[in-house]
Amino acid sequence: MEIKKTQQDMPRQKPEERKKNFNEVALGYTEDMALSEAARCIQCKKPLCVDGCPVEIDIPGFIQLIKDKDYMGAALKIKEKNCLPAVCGRVCPQEDQCELKCVLGIKGESVSIGRLERFAADFEIEQTKGTPFKRHAISSGAKKIAIVGSGPSGLTVAAELAHLDYKVTIFEAFHKAGGVLVYGIPEFRLPKSIVEREVEYVKSLGVELKTNWIIGKIKTIDDLLDNGFAAVYVCTGAGLPYFMEIPGENSIGVYSANEFLTRSNLMKAYKFPEYDTPIKHGKKIAVIGGGNVAMDASRTALRLGADNVYLIYRRSMEEMPAREEEIENAQEEGIDFRLLTNPIEILADEKGKVRGIKCIKMELGEPDDSGRRRPVPIDGSEFEVEVDTVIMSIGNGANPLISSTTPDLDTNKWGNIITKDESGQTSKKGVFAGGDIVTGGATVILAMGAGKKAAEAIDKYLSCE
Repeated sequence: MEIKKTQQDMPRQKPEERKKNFNEVALGYTEDMALSEAARCIQCKKPLCVDGCPVEIDIPGFIQLIKDKDYMGAALKIKEKNCLPAVCGRVCPQEDQCELKCVLGIKGESVSIGRLERFAADFEIEQTKGTPFKRHAISSGAKKIAIVGSGPSGLTVAAELAHLDYKVTIFEAFHKAGGVLVYGIPEFRLPKSIVEREVEYVKSLGVELKTNWIIGKIKTIDDLLDNGFAAVYVCTGAGLPYFMEIPGENSIGVYSANEFLTRSNLMKAYKFPEYDTPIKHGKKIAVIGGGNVAMDASRTALRLGADNVYLIYRRSMEEMPAREEEIENAQEEGIDFRLLTNPIEILADEKGKVRGIKCIKMELGEPDDSGRRRPVPIDGSEFEVEVDTVIMSIGNGANPLISSTTPDLDTNKWGNIITKDESGQTSKKGVFAGGDIVTGGATVILAMGAGKKAAEAIDKYLSCE
């Protein structure tokens, strides 16, 4: 049988409809679509796709089960390695990981592994809707482990350690679990009901979840170690927003993308006044940056009622770090890309409110340390754009709360926790770390991969005590 060279397309809401609502944009494969795409997998004897997966899912195995129409079996096969399959099937950059390694990509398009993962995970969710997960009992004498943060890395290490019969407690600063999955990624990309379902699965493994617990304030890392926890895993993410330090950044109407998205996603500001979290509904909005977070902020601003959303990025489209499909979605929805452009001042009126942004045109010079060509200002090319809101999306750093209250925990010059190797072992005995608090801002699946490695290291460390 001849193998199709192209992937089965994913149906989506039409741009003119989806830009007016917060419903999920990508609608998922039908059964026929999933079977058609699964049929493209040639079941390699040495599957390179698995090498490209940070959590080492048996990709050919779950795809074969889809071919056999055993969709529940496919979901369970994924869950042998990944406790968040419905999340990963939606937001992981498979095109740069497992799908990049697929041999079909040499002469055509790779198998759409992420979409098939989502199909299997969604099938399980639909079949078990309303049915509570069977609770897994942890033995009474199990050693206690504390997880600081309930993002993808924390949920992963918690699930892995619960399977190994450890009594795991997750401490989450917010009132909902999920970390960046709930505060950073919009509803139209990742419905929060999906995250809640995945969190419930992790809890069913015997994991205790404590929300509204700020470690570094209510308790310190040392307090946890002194109160019966044999090990601590720190995975607090990179939630401290960066700003450009240009004139006018303190004007009324300037947000970090972190605050803007947290208000909308976690605190449901887009449903105000049904939810009592206000958010500025600007009509002309500038979003500064070119990553996935910038795309999320831009598309959220559009759905909140903006007439014009300008995405201002200092490099060209080729250097833009956002996923290709998110760039495409933003363009289709009418986001106005202003490329090779850099803000140099935020303009405010006499009341201190944003009235515009002053920019300068850029050109690309020699590559910098990132390997991308360095943007260079063009003298005399300054111009102004009329806006009433500015959203800064130029990256995030490490919140200093943990490091400032744990003096013997080594950090680098950016405030990220230093680990000895991929095991996540820190300078402090019994304390491990992983995810964005170690690497800086990265992907969901890489944070999960760090969690799996740390779980192995924690088990080894405690087994040797």
